[in-house]
Amino acid sequence: MPYTEDQVIETIPVVRPVLEQVAHKWSILVLTFLCEEPKRFNALKRRLDGITQKALTETLRRLERNGLIDRCVTTASPIAVVYSITPLGRTLQAPLLSLYDWALAHQGDLRDAQERFDSGIAGAIRQDAA
Repeated sequence: MPYTEDQVIETIPVVRPVLEQVAHKWSILVLTFLCEEPKRFNALKRRLDGITQKALTETLRRLERNGLIDRCVTTASPIAVVYSITPLGRTLQAPLLSLYDWALAHQGDLRDAQERFDSGIAGAIRQDAA
């Protein structure tokens, strides 16, 4: 459904905080992984190459606070924390997969645009220096 510019401006106070939570740097990947199956903290950390323990902890807490994931502590030996997607979080699966598909389909277009932009900046810098 297309929105007018005025409609978007009216809804910014409501929509912006939601988008900030869902579209946070690691949130999309965490939600995508948890849509497959529940995972332990260390399994998520291994899957998310480059994420720090602190960043993962903050991301998981934020997603749990927003009702998108559940955290379950198992008391069996060894004690483990397992994260799973909630029904609310599951409603994001289709939009996230669409975004993922778009990224795969257009990665080359983005790379080409970046190269054109970067070479244009380099050319403009050289011209300004002359």
